[in-house]
Amino acid sequence: MRGRLINLASRGVSLFVRAVGDGYPILLMHGGLGVDHTTLLPMARASGGFRLIFYDHRCNGRSKGAALYSLTWENLTQDAEALGEALGIRKWAVLGHSFGGFIAQEYALRFPERITHLILMDTGADCTLVREGVPAVLKNRGYTPSQVEAARQLFTGELPPGKLPVTMIKLRKAYTYDQSLRMQLRVFVNTLRIRSRADSCKYGFNTLLKNWSALDRLGDIKIPVLLVAGTEDFQFPPEHQKRMKAKLPNATYVPIERCSHNPLVEAPQKTIEAIKWFMQCEMRVTSR
Repeated sequence: MRGRLINLASRGVSLFVRAVGDGYPILLMHGGLGVDHTTLLPMARASGGFRLIFYDHRCNGRSKGAALYSLTWENLTQDAEALGEALGIRKWAVLGHSFGGFIAQEYALRFPERITHLILMDTGADCTLVREGVPAVLKNRGYTPSQVEAARQLFTGELPPGKLPVTMIKLRKAYTYDQSLRMQLRVFVNTLRIRSRADSCKYGFNTLLKNWSALDRLGDIKIPVLLVAGTEDFQFPPEHQKRMKAKLPNATYVPIERCSHNPLVEAPQKTIEAIKWFMQCEMRVTSR
């Protein structure tokens, strides 16, 4: 599954893109400000029956040509729109994980005619809930004051870029419910593939996400939505998912038990089965 840069000349950016499979197209928006599409590569197991399109957002991963100040909701959503045009795709489903879920919501609100199905994985609709909630959750789970403070600095954009690697090591256990050696080795191997940008992480949390919220706009998303998330997610716990479901007109919530922030790593089969079930059910409904 090789990747390539697609130059979106009118957008001033070249996006790194990988595509796998044939069938109905699904655009995958990765999470983690400053990282890349490889965090979602376990989804490649679902390529049977679907065309999966992975890409790196501007200022993230292997994408090139965009300055940090261009990291705006308008540019992030317009990039997705331009990518669809470049690939000759008129309509597609969109899956957004974590930060990618924020972009996916903005994209659905700005280009409702483009998206047929929306899959929001371990994400939320209000950054204030994350900023205030994460330190409290970690404290309640017995994390040290140093770890709690590191998380606070990360999610408020106060963390110096040079301290990001150390901070992620401090918080690594929060990202998985399964603390077995086998799981930690799997996470470590996955981490080696990631092309990260600490400057984008700091800028994004400090500027782009500072006061971001879509909670009061979710009612405008009329398409079918799947909320799928680990029940032990320290960033977007079940109460976040239930709050979003209550705001969305056409949403289904599937909790993935005994998983934290990335069920695609901890429970890939269950997670992919839930996504395929949702897509197949909704495609049958819309085709009538």
